[in-house]
Parts: sequence; C-alpha cells; structure tokens
Amino acid sequence: MNEITSGATNLLSMGLSGILVLIGLVIWFFVNRASTRANQQILLLEALLEEQKRQNKTLRRLTDHLIGKDQPVEEEQNERDFTRLIPER
Repeated sequence: MNEITSGATNLLSMGLSGILVLIGLVIWFFVNRASTRANQQILLLEALLEEQKRQNKTLRRLTDHLIGKDQPVEEEQNERDFTRLIPER
C-alpha cells in the first residue's frame, strides 16, 4: 500500500506543479501583452507630441507673419515649453 500512496502522492505533486506552471504562463502572457501595448501607446503619444510641436511652430510663424512680425521665433522660448517638464521613463 505504501507504494500506491507514494505513487499517488508523486502524481498529485507533478499535477500540482504542472497546474502552477500553466497558471504562471497565463499570467506572464497577459503581463507581457499589457507591457507591449503600453510601449506602443507611449510611442504613439511621443509621435503625437512631436507633431503637435511642429504644428505649434507653424501656427506661431503664421500668426507672427499675419500681425507683421517678421522675426523668427526664438529657440529659447521653445526650450521653456511646458512639455519639456514631462519626465522620461
């Protein structure tokens, strides 16, 4: 009888280990998927930020031209832009 209970215990232990490995893989899949999506969203947001900066420069040049200022936009003014305060990851 000891051999039967020992075999059953080993089988139960292997089954439990297999279930834990499977659960770990499922958790890893969803964490990895969320991380990948977050990285894609960060890249898209950075691209949108750069596009917005270009549009702001163009709009500033256009409005300066329309009100009669023919001087170029100072780069120092752009360096103090609030978007520079966004921390990097």
